[in-house]
Amino acid sequence: MGLKVLWLPTLVFLLVGSIVYFVRAKAILYGIALAEAGVLLWWTRNFLDYFLDAWIVTNAGVVDLEWHGWFHRSATRVLYSDVQGVSYEVSGIMATVWNYGSMTLEKISTGTSLTMPYVKRPKRITAIILKCMETYVHSKNLKDATTVQKILAEFVAGTLQKKDLVGDEE
Repeated sequence: MGLKVLWLPTLVFLLVGSIVYFVRAKAILYGIALAEAGVLLWWTRNFLDYFLDAWIVTNAGVVDLEWHGWFHRSATRVLYSDVQGVSYEVSGIMATVWNYGSMTLEKISTGTSLTMPYVKRPKRITAIILKCMETYVHSKNLKDATTVQKILAEFVAGTLQKKDLVGDEE
């Protein structure tokens, strides 16, 4: 998947490196070495930009980690209770053959969405996120139901105690 962002720096690296076979002047070789170092830096930056972007799927939500450059990183946490939907798209022949695509996680509160390109097996990853989301919502509903049960039990017990007190006074 990372080949899409690495093919151009790799091609430039090979082309600049192939000039060494045609030129033997020492000053030009130093220039080529400097150019190769710059292209390797460009290649490394593209690789890290691809490789260090990730979604971490937890039992409470999804954490989106993004690497924007050498000195700029960001992380966004989206709780399952704030997720409106999860979708994926496989577009093109290569994406279909290699089974990769982009995934989108839509947030309810802000109406924005998080997108992760070049995800391997996006249908499977979407199913995993939806299963985790279902488990989270189910456990939250059980906790909410237990809390409501406790509140109702306390209310009924309090009401019965008041009736007993009122009944004793009469």
